[in-house]
Amino acid sequence: MNDSTNKLKLPEWLDTIAVFDTETTGLNLKEDRIVTAALHRMNANGDVLPGGFDWVLNPGIPIPEIASKVHGFYDKHVAAAKPASEGVPEIVSAIQACFDEGIPVLAYNAAYDFTILHYEALRNNVTPLTFGSLIDPLVIDKTIDKYRKGKRNLGAAAERYQVELVSAHTAKDDAVAAGHVGLAMLRFFLAQDKPVVPFPSSAQELHDLQAKWADEIEASYAKWRQQDMPDYKPAFGWPVKD
Repeated sequence: MNDSTNKLKLPEWLDTIAVFDTETTGLNLKEDRIVTAALHRMNANGDVLPGGFDWVLNPGIPIPEIASKVHGFYDKHVAAAKPASEGVPEIVSAIQACFDEGIPVLAYNAAYDFTILHYEALRNNVTPLTFGSLIDPLVIDKTIDKYRKGKRNLGAAAERYQVELVSAHTAKDDAVAAGHVGLAMLRFFLAQDKPVVPFPSSAQELHDLQAKWADEIEASYAKWRQQDMPDYKPAFGWPVKD
């Protein structure tokens, strides 16, 4: 990344975005629960705007030690926290407000956070999100820089796009870092003379493209896995997995 790319002006539809992240009890998208979550708005320069949200929830089930070691929240830390029955509606409402205002919501590996949230909503008798525009830097990265070697997690993307990741696996810090990575990645995408795919003209076009790209990525991954595991089934669906 060079200075001219870093200063490149993004389209007006990226003037304000919201950044979202969760930390959870595990990786089972339908059964695991949210422990912490963060939603903050950010301008195109990467400045975090006032009025964000940070949640700590009692998930209603024991937090496995392996998950606690990742995000630092043990059962004792959430015993007196807001129950999921109160926190999940707040999270859904805050995100829905962004969509209703036309503000794109960015989440790194969005299908993880939003599938977890979808089933949390159903579990707590909350109407799931009506999606507006999402930005998923992981899907974009795997599409515009398809053949780059190495990991594709948030830490690797932060290094690639020269973004500081202060405290990995803290919901707010991960959300903000993902926002900075996403904005840097979109500037890189916009600056390409011959991009692999054309830069979208609107947040909705980007959203629709990512749904297509995500399924292509999943199909490619499934084909690779099926070389050793013929019965492996792809998990399609973005931003909510089937």
